[in-house]
Amino acid sequence: MTDTIATAADSRPLVEIYHKTWCPYSRAALALLDDKGVAYRAIDVTDDRAREREMIERAAGRRTVPQIFIDGAPVGGFDELARRDREGTLDGLLAGRRKAA
Repeated sequence: MTDTIATAADSRPLVEIYHKTWCPYSRAALALLDDKGVAYRAIDVTDDRAREREMIERAAGRRTVPQIFIDGAPVGGFDELARRDREGTLDGLLAGRRKAA
């Protein structure tokens, strides 16, 4: 198991995404973050039960992938990420300015 950092980190919030390689929602979330040029820590839980348990604990029992965190705060899965993007609140979170959900 290896974690992947998409791009060099800067002063922006830490974005973490737990994902599985075969999951279309995981791929869509990763693509959305890539399209936005976001640096993130990708945590592949495809064959890593320990990391998957870690994800479930951090996500308050949610077992689906992806699970996305910004500065340690749970965002949810792809649907929630895409909703925030449509509503215009995602860019503020990614820039470090928290906006109301």
